[in-house]
Amino acid sequence: MSLRPPIVRTLLVSGALLLLAARASAAEGASSGASEFFKWINFAILVALLLWAGFRKMGPALAASREAVGAAIREAGAAKARADEQLRQANERLARLEEEVRAIREEAARAAASETERIRALARSDAEKIAAAAQAEIAAAERAARLELKALGARLAVDGAETLLGTRLTRERQDALVAGFVASLAGRAN
Repeated sequence: MSLRPPIVRTLLVSGALLLLAARASAAEGASSGASEFFKWINFAILVALLLWAGFRKMGPALAASREAVGAAIREAGAAKARADEQLRQANERLARLEEEVRAIREEAARAAASETERIRALARSDAEKIAAAAQAEIAAAERAARLELKALGARLAVDGAETLLGTRLTRERQDALVAGFVASLAGRAN
């Protein structure tokens, strides 16, 4: 952007205004026309110099400002692109979220079924072990009861025989039995 066309236009407009002011002043009175004319020329020159200095100083500042605004716009565009990408990724994750939740629930259901079956198998195994232990205990108790019953039967038999022998066996019979036993022993070869 060139600053010359605005300065030239400003000078032309100032000059035209100065001429108009001079004519108006000449129409009012010709006596002070020359001094008034130079005042307006001085004013126009001063305005032109001020405008020229202002545009000269403001040009680089405006260019720097334009560059800063352009850089800010580019940076904002890049930030918007990053935000749009993050939004797209978030929407994709959100869309996959229901699928992931469903997959997690299915996996949890499978794990629960597997764990239930494992617990049932463990319970069956424990029940079988308990039943086997109970059978072994019952068999041991049965053997012990039979032995006790045999011992009781033997004791009762001995007691009964003792009672029977005590009533039927007299002293003479005992002596005859002992003599018969000794005689049978003597007849045997050693």
